[in-house]
Amino acid sequence: MAKSDDIRAKHAKYLFPSVANYYAEPVCLDSGAGLRVRDVDGREYLDFFGGILTVSLGQAHPKVNAAVKAQIDRLGHVSTLYPTLGIVDLAEKLVKAAPGKLAKAFFTASGTEADETAVALAQIHTGRTELVALRHGYSGRSMLAQTLTAHSKYRAVPTQIAGVKHAPAPYCYRCPFGLEYPSCDVRCARDIEELVQTTTTGHIAGMLAEPIQGVGGFIDAPEGYFKVAAEIVRKYGGVFISDEVQTGFGRTGKHMWGIQHHGVEPDMITMAKGIANGLPLGGVLATAEIADSWKAGNISTFGGNPLSTAAALAVLDTIEQEKLVDNAETQGKRLREGLVALKKKYPKTIGDVRGKGLMQALELVKDETVKDRTPAPEKVTRLFEETKKRGLLIGRGGLWNNTLRIAPALNVGAGDIDDALKILDDSLAAFAD
Repeated sequence: MAKSDDIRAKHAKYLFPSVANYYAEPVCLDSGAGLRVRDVDGREYLDFFGGILTVSLGQAHPKVNAAVKAQIDRLGHVSTLYPTLGIVDLAEKLVKAAPGKLAKAFFTASGTEADETAVALAQIHTGRTELVALRHGYSGRSMLAQTLTAHSKYRAVPTQIAGVKHAPAPYCYRCPFGLEYPSCDVRCARDIEELVQTTTTGHIAGMLAEPIQGVGGFIDAPEGYFKVAAEIVRKYGGVFISDEVQTGFGRTGKHMWGIQHHGVEPDMITMAKGIANGLPLGGVLATAEIADSWKAGNISTFGGNPLSTAAALAVLDTIEQEKLVDNAETQGKRLREGLVALKKKYPKTIGDVRGKGLMQALELVKDETVKDRTPAPEKVTRLFEETKKRGLLIGRGGLWNNTLRIAPALNVGAGDIDDALKILDDSLAAFAD
């Protein structure tokens, strides 16, 4: 059997060098069950990142695996040219779980494609092309998705698609206006109006935004932000698209969708990642009026394929039957309280704790005790090595790569939360001042 050194050597030889890995010596995973995974050398880890918030029910979930195994013995693949029971049942379930007037679905193979579809649909429906996105946001790898993305690290091509304007992110810890919430009166949201008035034709197709910015470092918009933002977008003729690729399916606790925390009814929702516990699937939900405006032909070779929809239906059933939205809220609270305690214990290193439910972040800085919020990515790098050594896998992100992203599976238990917090504590103690 191949060892980690062999796999790392082949990765370096045969993969694009842009396909980066975590850690000085990347972990080569081989197997797993639930929240525990093992590398090819037999080392076990507690997984608190889940394939970038994708393995929503943990590895090798028995209900999901059974559904996929049964499906592949019946029918492996058809395109959207043929209706299947799986695709219509999944569409029905998602529509019934959706907020507001969302009534119709379209399936893709990824979040990138879902965002592309929603933007195209907004442009078709409104007859306009200009779109508002957020700084620090991330939408994927395609040309349009790179344009929507506001991280230079992920914008590989200088010439991007015209018509996308980036508004300030609702980043309270680093307010772009130097203000404090709530006395700021969500200035970052109100600035969208001037952005539209000064950088567009004044007639926009819409706005696409993540309720919590994932790659951006789990930036969590304050209360009131999205109500103001959506109102401005609609005032200028646009539609509001909630990008739920990372926040969907109960991840943020209490609600099925992240935007529901803000009391805003979106005109469209995009989704992917956690929907099928690791199988490739994305989708868009839209109001009937918006969905019906697409008159041209529209197919997706892999979107809504039988295997992925079988997995997704099992995921949704499990979330409902096991009350995992409630579990995300309960265990998310336990996780948040533990992270806040770590901030108090390591006040110099941990600058901010933020997020909702099982989508929590620690931002590491030079010295929060004297308000020196200089990003400290080197501390994250050191902490990553320490947590890996102790058997915990977590994520990182943020524009400066100085934020820890912590997002265990929705069925995480209190014991797993406590184990992860203990490892974080021990790891911080190994190097923090």
